[in-house]
Parts: sequence; C-alpha cells; structure tokens
Amino acid sequence: MLLCDTEISLSGIIEPFEEGQVRKAGTSYGLSSYGYDVRLGREFVTIKPTGWALSPDTISEADVMRTEADTFVLHPGAFVLAVTAEYLRMPADVTGLVCDKSSWARCGLSVQNTVLEAGWHGEVTLELHNQSPRPLLLTAGQGIAQVLFVKGMPCATTYADRAGRYQGQRGVTLPRR
Repeated sequence: MLLCDTEISLSGIIEPFEEGQVRKAGTSYGLSSYGYDVRLGREFVTIKPTGWALSPDTISEADVMRTEADTFVLHPGAFVLAVTAEYLRMPADVTGLVCDKSSWARCGLSVQNTVLEAGWHGEVTLELHNQSPRPLLLTAGQGIAQVLFVKGMPCATTYADRAGRYQGQRGVTLPRR
C-alpha cells in the first residue's frame, strides 16, 4: 500500500518536515498527495576523470572531489553524487522509493532510483545525471526528487537488524565495502 499525505504526515519519517508543498523560487518541495519531495543539500561529489576503472570495491576518497556550495553546475553528460537536506527514518513496515521529480526530468536530469529499506535511517545520497545538451544549475534547498513510501507487513529482518553499512549516513556517502 502506498502511503498518502495523512499517513506520511503522522509517520515521523522525515526531518525537517514540510506539511504541504512549498513553492518558492525553483522547484517545490514538501508533502504531496502520495509522496514527499525532498530538497537538495549543499554537498556534491564528482568522480575524478583519471585513474583505473571503478567499482564499489575499489572507489575511495582519492577518486573523488568533494564540494560544498549553494549552487552546482552539472554539465551535459556529467554525473554527480549529492545529498538530501532531509534525514529519513524508515519504519520496519515501510520502504521508500526515490524517483525523478518531473520538473527536473523535463530539463534532462535523471535521479537514479534508490531504495530506502525498512529500518534504514540517514540522509539520502542521490545519484544525478545530466542527459540534457545544456548545463543544469542545481540549487541547494530546491526540490530534487520525490520519495514514495510503500507499506507492507513488518519484515522479519530490517536494514537496522542487518547492521547495514549505510545506516545513519550523513552527507554524500561513497560505496562501502
């Protein structure tokens, strides 16, 4: 079952929480009918164009460049890791699905699908790719992705029970071994 606005509002999943859509300059964020539009944080991580082939087993801090900024220009064909401004706490019976926000998708931005497992908590590391022939201006605080919350029976083993390696992450988190 997909959680509606009332259930999301009462769940305590999201901090800070906006009760309704906030429509300032840029893209909106906050509670929607059946989801929540998360905001872009201030941390961006790009992969350096030099070195050997990468995999989740080999990538390290030496392979990336970290930037904190209010704006970030994502060039055509480029990829960046970013982070949400919100901290999410998934209950044992809810899984979150991170999806593109249509306003950004129409400009050529793809947000890679990420699953927030039952029992996980942290800031969400976002994988962003510019498929447009023009640069995209990303601004901290703007809506960047939508999270849908799917509720089921409580699982036997949550992400927390398994001591998942991304539990409690803050900021952009590289793959962990």
